[in-house]
Amino acid sequence: MTQNATRETLRDEEHEEDPDEGPPAGDNGPRPRRARRVLKWSAAVLALLMIGAAGAGYLYYRQLNGNIKKDALNLGDNKVAEPTPNAAGQTPLNILLIGSDARDTEENQQLGGARETFGSTPLADVQMLVHLSADRTNMSVISMPRDTLVEIPKCTDPDDGTVHPASNGRTMTNQSLGHGGPGCTVATWQELTGIHIDHFVMVDFAGVVSMADAVGGVPVCVDANIHSRDGQGHGSGLKLEKGTHPVKGEQALQWLRTRYGFEDGSDLARARAQHMYMNSLVRQLRANATLSSPNMLRRLAEKATGALTVDPGLDTVKKLYDLSTELRKVKPERVTMTTMPNRYVGARVEPTEDAETLFRLVREDIALDGRDATPRKAEEKTPSAPAADDAAIAVQVLNGTRTDTLPAASGRTGTVAGALREKGFTGATADTTRSVSEKRTVVRYPGADLEGDARRVADALGIPAGQVERSTDVSGVTLVVGADWREGTEYAAPGKDDTIPESANALNGADEEACMHVDPAYTW
Repeated sequence: MTQNATRETLRDEEHEEDPDEGPPAGDNGPRPRRARRVLKWSAAVLALLMIGAAGAGYLYYRQLNGNIKKDALNLGDNKVAEPTPNAAGQTPLNILLIGSDARDTEENQQLGGARETFGSTPLADVQMLVHLSADRTNMSVISMPRDTLVEIPKCTDPDDGTVHPASNGRTMTNQSLGHGGPGCTVATWQELTGIHIDHFVMVDFAGVVSMADAVGGVPVCVDANIHSRDGQGHGSGLKLEKGTHPVKGEQALQWLRTRYGFEDGSDLARARAQHMYMNSLVRQLRANATLSSPNMLRRLAEKATGALTVDPGLDTVKKLYDLSTELRKVKPERVTMTTMPNRYVGARVEPTEDAETLFRLVREDIALDGRDATPRKAEEKTPSAPAADDAAIAVQVLNGTRTDTLPAASGRTGTVAGALREKGFTGATADTTRSVSEKRTVVRYPGADLEGDARRVADALGIPAGQVERSTDVSGVTLVVGADWREGTEYAAPGKDDTIPESANALNGADEEACMHVDPAYTW
């Protein structure tokens, strides 16, 4: 067994032995136990980004810059095109929040985890995408379970040049962090979602405890007395009376770890409790007058920056503060917390069709709260160079129909290239030397001089303008036949439903009435 395999086995054994694990949502009988890590770090990161103007004077202290660690943004070979600006020239911001389970300090080890994992390769056990709309009116957050099965792309470690090959089939998404660093987790997200990621912020175990302590506690609510502990010792140990109470320190950590005692004892219930905590923490940071205290601000800044690893675009407190200023423009009632829709595959999970719907809404910058005045459309500017005659346009056709569960559809490049030639694009050729994986059909072009040609190809095939992308990964107009076009010569653009799927378990950021339901078996 390889060293990495041994470590993964230890991690799986550790998760299986987690005393706070319980049955999955809606479980009416025995099924594989799930061991998803709680989202205990994410609240600290999101809160740091939302601190606001009150802390400006302290965030600029030079010594705080030295606390912040940095790493490369994207270690993968493939790049995702940046979104097209809206009519006002604004573009969305996408920030990936990563929680590392690294236990390389005594403080982190005391807060959770087994001793045998001390100093071993960390896992990205928390992954949450924060999407800030182009007009800065709304924010969406998507959390992904740690055991989601994905294909991790090839990643190159920027520190020593080590090349980590792409995963052989699907593997748990949390392993991406061990393939060179957080930049590989970013690359994995981009491959899965098609969403361009601008920044990442990674924080360790101690973050949520220090953040909760710094603000004096985070209010949480339970609808009955709760003690998360059963006769076999399962549970986080959380003990609260009915009502709303501020939690901090280890009690905050207990809240975020709790499964036994919340609703049906599932990971979905725990995720809901975590979203409630994060929403409350953000409201606390925005409104709590005690943040005007110099000592509290100093402690908050020192603790928060000391727990962070970021990409070079966020490697100073000034850059972090500038980002927080953008995020603060969103009112809590326009913040929507969600969990990536998923289904079980044995003891693991995979994204569902609803997950792709959720990813598309984010790609197209559509508010998840349904409060956009009108459906958003990318601004369609007139190409700087007009399209050439159809017969003069060279088009390369690639097969991108391969999915996680299906092989590439046979003969697609030849069929579609032939259909293009019949339409007058005699320069269309089939590239049969390689196949890729693309969820939706796209037309890519390398520069402005070929944008008109790319649009003309898309128009001839009925491909929506939103699926025409500029990309440095192609040298000419390239049609990638996606998994949404596995047969036939006529492309059928999918119907669009811009409603957030119910399976995303959305929670509004301003919902101060949210309260966790307590399982009667865990009350006192």
